[in-house]
Amino acid sequence: MIKKDMSFIYIYKLLSIFFICIIALNSVSAEEVNVYSARKGYLLEPLIQAFEKDTGIKVNIISGKAKALQKRIQQEGDNSKADILLTVDAGNLNRAKEANLLKKINSSKLNSLVPSFLRDKEGYWYGLSIRSRVIMYNPMKVTVRELSTYEDLANEKWKGRICIRSSSNIYNQSLLASMIAHNGEDEAESWAKKVVNNFSRKPKGNDRSQMTAVVLNECDITLANTYYLGKWITSDKNTEREYSDKIAVFFPNQKGRGAHINISGAAVIKTSKNTSSAIKFIEFLAGDKAQKLYSQTNHEYPIRDNIQVSKIVESWGYPFKKDKLSLNKLGMFNKKAVIIFDKVGWK
Repeated sequence: MIKKDMSFIYIYKLLSIFFICIIALNSVSAEEVNVYSARKGYLLEPLIQAFEKDTGIKVNIISGKAKALQKRIQQEGDNSKADILLTVDAGNLNRAKEANLLKKINSSKLNSLVPSFLRDKEGYWYGLSIRSRVIMYNPMKVTVRELSTYEDLANEKWKGRICIRSSSNIYNQSLLASMIAHNGEDEAESWAKKVVNNFSRKPKGNDRSQMTAVVLNECDITLANTYYLGKWITSDKNTEREYSDKIAVFFPNQKGRGAHINISGAAVIKTSKNTSSAIKFIEFLAGDKAQKLYSQTNHEYPIRDNIQVSKIVESWGYPFKKDKLSLNKLGMFNKKAVIIFDKVGWK
């Protein structure tokens, strides 16, 4: 009888160990991270595949526009499944921070991988790729000698020659915010007013719409993010590839503070249920392997100079002098930029 009891106890212990192992295995395989992304899924796919292969952590992507994703996270509240907000522009990341949607994280790895001017000083968000907002021009209508700085776009010589997108666009808001930081509010307002006087048409469309207008002689110059030209050069559409040969890139302020830059970046959501995995994913995106993929597949600039850029990016002129203003300032002066745009009639 005692032997039977001992056998039962032994079998019970074995089964307990077996079920504990099953539970542990399930918990490992269930490790995942949910990313609310304002970036296109196809751009992230190579990065996700590499991360999942390296870590075994599953990445789920929910795509949408930056404003819509922030609103969704706010509406979902504590029930949100979001672990990471992946979006473009420091202005958008700062808005999420001000809305109390983000979780402060302390990652020594991220602090060493991401230069200080490309991340939130309090650890709420981190830049993962760089884009520069440059002058793009029609080389049949404009010579390089005519181009110099952002400030020079206010010159009367550009009257009726500039097309540019709406002031509601975060890219333009961040550019003006940087000018407020560098030159003060009064000079920034004067500049914006004079640029409006130089418009060839009312603002409409996205960056590629402005680039198209330059190619079709509706204006001579515009401001656009560099990687959009990369998209044209590698496009499946014959028209876009043809257009790419009829427009050129100029990096402003190379003799001064450098060309304005911004980022795509990421932050951990305050209500994240998978914070550890979320931080690992952001750390991976900041690492060398992901940085190479960023620069080679999307024609953006890496966050560190030791990463090789694509041949297309190199052809525009690399390296170039970057404005190393802390991107925190773009969020700090965003509201003032919006007020100035409204005041000067930049629609």
